[in-house]
Amino acid sequence: MKKHILMVTPENREINQFRKKQFNNFTQITMPYLAGFIDNTKYEITLIDEYNQEIQYNRQFDLVALTVNTPNANHCYDISRIFRERGVRVVMGGPHATLLPEEVRNYCDYIIIGEAEDIWPQFLEDFYNGNPQHEYISKKVPTLENIPIPLRNLIKKRYFTKGAVFATRGCPYNCSYCNLKQIYHNCFRKRPIDEVTDDIKTIHNKYFVFWDDNLFADKVYAKELFSNIEKLNKKWAAQVTLKDCEDRELLGLAKDAGCTYLFIGLESFSNETLNDVNKGINKIEDYKKIIDLIHEYGIMVQAGIVFGFDTDDKSVFAKTLGICEELGIDGATVSILTPLPLTPIYNKMKSEGRLLTEDWSHYNGKTRVAFNPKKMSCEELYDGYIWFRKNFYSVNSFVKRMKVSKTKIFINFFINLGYRLSIK
Repeated sequence: MKKHILMVTPENREINQFRKKQFNNFTQITMPYLAGFIDNTKYEITLIDEYNQEIQYNRQFDLVALTVNTPNANHCYDISRIFRERGVRVVMGGPHATLLPEEVRNYCDYIIIGEAEDIWPQFLEDFYNGNPQHEYISKKVPTLENIPIPLRNLIKKRYFTKGAVFATRGCPYNCSYCNLKQIYHNCFRKRPIDEVTDDIKTIHNKYFVFWDDNLFADKVYAKELFSNIEKLNKKWAAQVTLKDCEDRELLGLAKDAGCTYLFIGLESFSNETLNDVNKGINKIEDYKKIIDLIHEYGIMVQAGIVFGFDTDDKSVFAKTLGICEELGIDGATVSILTPLPLTPIYNKMKSEGRLLTEDWSHYNGKTRVAFNPKKMSCEELYDGYIWFRKNFYSVNSFVKRMKVSKTKIFINFFINLGYRLSIK
């Protein structure tokens, strides 16, 4: 007899209201991917993405699976409490469960710690047979060969934004605010290119996003991948490191393969700041040259920008806006510095007594400040962040930036409009 499993991609109301009106929110790939490991002769699967669906608490499930990231942790605990009070078993995994298993195990029946490729199928088999363990830990580095294709048919109401895929896992760099080294085994891995290509072929619409942390980290691999997927006639975006974009051959192959825009973590326009957070791979003096090169190939630049570093003062917001306009930055994903658990920045701020709370809902990087900044108040940091977002996505700034970029202006306008509406 089949067991009924509910798989939830959680999103608390506060962050959902923030993101809802943006047009380029691709689905999280974790749960559709993990669903691909499930034996459909043993389990019936329901997938809920709280970005655009509500959990049906009154339905009968044998098991509820939650992927827990830090800003949604408290929300996940509430979901778990409701189901457990009704006698439903709950399993949790994901970044927060890996970072703070001692905390998370208090709110679930079973916990998956670390990368799931080996331990998730083992848990499913044990649960079906009635002998699950309370804890499963990833102790060896999982291979990315012969992994299942995500069950995208389970994703609802996401025709244009259900196309997420990954080709690699990990990043060779060690930025002090990033938690990749804490949530993954510390080695960079690649999927076989023919398997990535077959995965992309199952995406029925024209657009998709690579969900990799750094797609250009292995340039030889990336070039072969792009040569292989060019024939698919798709359009896509990816996250990369600026330094890796100096390679003309790489950019040319990416363009021919359908690259529309690249998300690049610029983070700051201060060399002092970048060195302070161990991101010396970014050199401010190289920004214009490399961004101009990317634009030369007709690819948009979506810059990741973070405010609240220890070197930032109140002048950083206006300075950053002016530089973005001078460089022709096409779009910006702007965040408040978030000291995620176990990262070097978190450990430093905790030792200095600068963390304001460990209410994890404050750690979303968008609507709250979770720490005391060094050179401004919390209110000044938040107000400056909001000021930057409003002014960056103003019509006036868009015109200034497009005069420099001249890249895919219609698509650029559409993306910028989405962010502007989310601010309003």
